Amino acid sequence: MRLSKGFVAAAAAAVTVLGLTACTDSSAPAVDVETPADFAAGSTMAELADAGEITIGTKFDQPLFGLANPDGVPEGFDAEIGKLIAAKLGIEPDSINWVETVSANREPFIQNGQVDLVIATYTINDARKEVVSFAGPYYEAGQDLLVLEGNPEGIESVDDLAGKQVCTVSGSTSEANIAEYVSAPTDIIATDTYSNCLEPLRTGAVQAVTTDNVILAGLADQNEGEFEVVGEPFTAEPYGIGLALDDTDFRMFVNDTLQDAEDDGTWDELWEKTAGKVLETPEPPAIDRY
Repeated sequence: MRLSKGFVAAAAAAVTVLGLTACTDSSAPAVDVETPADFAAGSTMAELADAGEITIGTKFDQPLFGLANPDGVPEGFDAEIGKLIAAKLGIEPDSINWVETVSANREPFIQNGQVDLVIATYTINDARKEVVSFAGPYYEAGQDLLVLEGNPEGIESVDDLAGKQVCTVSGSTSEANIAEYVSAPTDIIATDTYSNCLEPLRTGAVQAVTTDNVILAGLADQNEGEFEVVGEPFTAEPYGIGLALDDTDFRMFVNDTLQDAEDDGTWDELWEKTAGKVLETPEPPAIDRY
C-alpha cells in the first residue's frame, strides 16, 4: 500500500549538516509547555524538570522526521515528539539540546549518558532492548527500496535485487534485513547516513537504496524528478524512543505522554504539520507496556 501523497517529489540535494548540537526554534511550538508534575525525588523526570533542559538525540538528515533547518535545528515528526515530551516536563523548546545521532551511535549515546532520549527513526528490536530501553512504539514503518525515477532497472520488489548493489546505513536494521536478498555481502554498500546513498544511486554505483519507506519518501520528496519509492515494504519497523536501560519510571512516563497524545488528537496534529505534508495520516500503533 502506498503511504505517500506523492512519493516522487521536491527539488534540492540532501542537506549537509555541520555541527552536532543545537537548540530548537521556539517560534512555533506544537504543544503547550506544562507546569511539571510533582515527580518522585531522584527520578529522571524530576532531575530533568529541575534542570529545565533535556538532551535529545535525533537524525539531522531525515526529511519529514528529523532534518536540520538552516539554523541547524532539526525539524520533523521526531523533533515534534521530542518537544511534546519536553513540554510535559515543563521544558521550553529552546531548552532542548539536540544532538545529531546516526544509526551506529544511538545505543552508545544512551549508554554513555550523552543524551537523555533518542528519537531518531529508531526501530525497536530484541537485540537493542538488551542494552537500552524503549518507550513506544509511536509509529510503524516498513522497509522499502528507492530507485531512480522511471525505475530503469525494473526493480519491482526486494526479490529483484539479486546481482544488484544496494546502499544503506551501517549499523541499521535495514543493513541486516537486506542481507538475505542480495547475491553477496559485497553487494551491500554501507555508509553513515541515508543522504550519502543518493549520489551512488545517481551515478549507477548502486541500483537501489533501502531503509524505511517514510525515510525514502522524504528523500524522494526532497529531490524532485530524481527518485521514486518502489512501494513494496517487506518488513515492519516499529519506531521507539530510546532511553537508559531499566529506567522503568521514565519509560512509563514517556509511554503515558505518547498515549495521551494519541487519545487527544495531538499525535495527528504533529503528524500533519510534518510528515503529513507528504504521507497519509496512519493509525498510531499500540504502545508496548512491557
